[in-house]
Amino acid sequence: MKAGAPPREPHAATGTGVTLSGVARRYRGRRGAALTAVEDLDLVVGAGEAVGVVGPSGCGKSTLLELVAGLQEPDAGTIAVGSNGSDTQQRLAACALMPQRDLLLPWRDALGNAALALEAQGVRSSVARERAAPLFERFGLAEFERARPAELSGGMRQRVAFIRTLLPDRPVLLLDEPFAALDAITRAEMQQWLADALATEPRTVVLVTHDVEEALFLCDRVAVLSPRPGRVVAQLDVPLPRPRDRRSAIVDPELARLRARALAALDASERRP
Repeated sequence: MKAGAPPREPHAATGTGVTLSGVARRYRGRRGAALTAVEDLDLVVGAGEAVGVVGPSGCGKSTLLELVAGLQEPDAGTIAVGSNGSDTQQRLAACALMPQRDLLLPWRDALGNAALALEAQGVRSSVARERAAPLFERFGLAEFERARPAELSGGMRQRVAFIRTLLPDRPVLLLDEPFAALDAITRAEMQQWLADALATEPRTVVLVTHDVEEALFLCDRVAVLSPRPGRVVAQLDVPLPRPRDRRSAIVDPELARLRARALAALDASERRP
């Protein structure tokens, strides 16, 4: 896939937004002490929009994704995916979560790992592999279908994990630090790859990352979270069409200004008592 390639017609399922209103999630920590991960968290992600979520470590970013996906339930507030998607099962059915680690099974080849998401839904292995195969060529993995995970580079493994996330055809993608484990050069390449991939397979996207530049490059809007308990303290619109060319974006003065504003918001939230 080439940078700047024209996107296909929008995916039929992109008409699904995400709304969090007054959301709180609390845990029991060591010795029974209460721990609040997020509190009074409000966030609206429009249908087909890509929103990046940045914040300091431990501020509840991963918890936010699991709440949206229906893997956890809030202790307060409401979460809706789509017009009628507040029910846990509806959220589970609408969202696909890509965790930080690729979690590829070492005994399966790349195609088998990608097909696993469909097999988990009851699709026969042969049919699941057949449906996964065209994405390997589209996403630059042609001829690597039979490779084991140990034979793939870090970027290739992340592409396989992304294909596995796409295959169930869920309208909402939740991406949790997808490139955190990669070296700087590979990470930059994968950011451009993901920008182009989302142009050909558009979805509603929530991207959690520690990298402000990554969020600004890939997303339509960036939400800044405070230290734990996480709440949205700033939101920045990115007034550039997607997909973007990374080489041009990193020297764009508007993105430089937005980066400075995002970092200032992070700094101010950490100083706040």
